[in-house]
Amino acid sequence: MQTIERQQTNPRMSQIVIHGNTVYLAGQVGERHHDVAGQTRDALARVDALLEQAGSSREQLLQTTIWLADMADFAAMNAVWDAWVPAGHAPARACGEAKLADKALLVEVIVCAARG
Repeated sequence: MQTIERQQTNPRMSQIVIHGNTVYLAGQVGERHHDVAGQTRDALARVDALLEQAGSSREQLLQTTIWLADMADFAAMNAVWDAWVPAGHAPARACGEAKLADKALLVEVIVCAARG
């Protein structure tokens, strides 16, 4: 049986869960900006840091789910996303509109990746 490793854990959640060679990240948000492009850049920087901590990278993305508070921000989010994803390494991806945990949040990014 493969072990499950949890990192940056609190009573509610773990930021990173590793099972075998698969890395699961908690949803990442960007809180320092008032526009979706800035929040997306911030969220993706958090994804980069967590993937590195887990022994992975954006070149090893498997699947991503992106939640937007307003689908009107789809093009602005995609402009940041398209510049961030390495050519030839696009994951399976879904994007939808959702009411996020805080009214100031405009985007949340959830990632699964391989490692090793």
